[in-house]
Amino acid sequence: LWTVVGVSGFSRLIGAVMVPSRAAHDVLGGMLEIIGAFGAVPRKAVWDQEGCIGRIRSGRQVLSGEFQAFRGVLGMGAVLVGPADPEAKGLVERANGYLETSFLPGRSFEDVADFNGQLGVWLRRANQRIHGTTRVRPSEAIGEDRGAMMGLPPVLPDPSLRFSVRLPRDHYVRVDTNDYSVDPRFVGRRVDVQVTLGEVTVTCGDVEVARHRRCLAKHHSILAPDHARALRRIRAEAVEAATAEPVEVTVEERDLAVYDQLIEVAS
Repeated sequence: LWTVVGVSGFSRLIGAVMVPSRAAHDVLGGMLEIIGAFGAVPRKAVWDQEGCIGRIRSGRQVLSGEFQAFRGVLGMGAVLVGPADPEAKGLVERANGYLETSFLPGRSFEDVADFNGQLGVWLRRANQRIHGTTRVRPSEAIGEDRGAMMGLPPVLPDPSLRFSVRLPRDHYVRVDTNDYSVDPRFVGRRVDVQVTLGEVTVTCGDVEVARHRRCLAKHHSILAPDHARALRRIRAEAVEAATAEPVEVTVEERDLAVYDQLIEVAS
């Protein structure tokens, strides 16, 4: 899935980033990365009718809660492209087609970070080429557009996914279909999970108890080496405690004559 920003609708492409899914936290996270790289906020964002962004219902725009909060922090307007708008849709499709035919062929990628790293290097070269229609380099055309944009707000929105769970006995937390290990010493305690474009971070209070690179495959279990070592130590300590020789405990023996005296007093 691509999040793409063009310049005035004329240049081929200026910024792009691949996001792992079509969920709101991923799509908006990708958009925030591009806006941050620009150093400015567009006055209006033009989107197709994406589920995490919004829909046109009865002729009116109905934006999702996540996108409303995101654009509210940035002070940005929004325009959704209707089903009968071939010019706007064609602009997006041409940008995607340019990436598919000019960037993707012959490349391989390890993960999202590797993909976006290679894409960033390629875009710097591509934006130096003179556009066939405008006869202007995109890297030069963006200056005029940036001047018409708004400045970044003092505090940027945080589109990352966050949730809280009690760490189960298997010491894993699930994100999408993948399980990520957490320090087993925190089993039974409530932990906070943050999911960004490239990482899954788990904290317990102010203590970070897990940090993983996000896995794009499905149904995988990711075990950190330090968590595996901690688990082995815990198991070894449990075995040692179970096989240890019993400790002799001295129990005080009470004189039974005391009870006989109590009975005589009661009678």
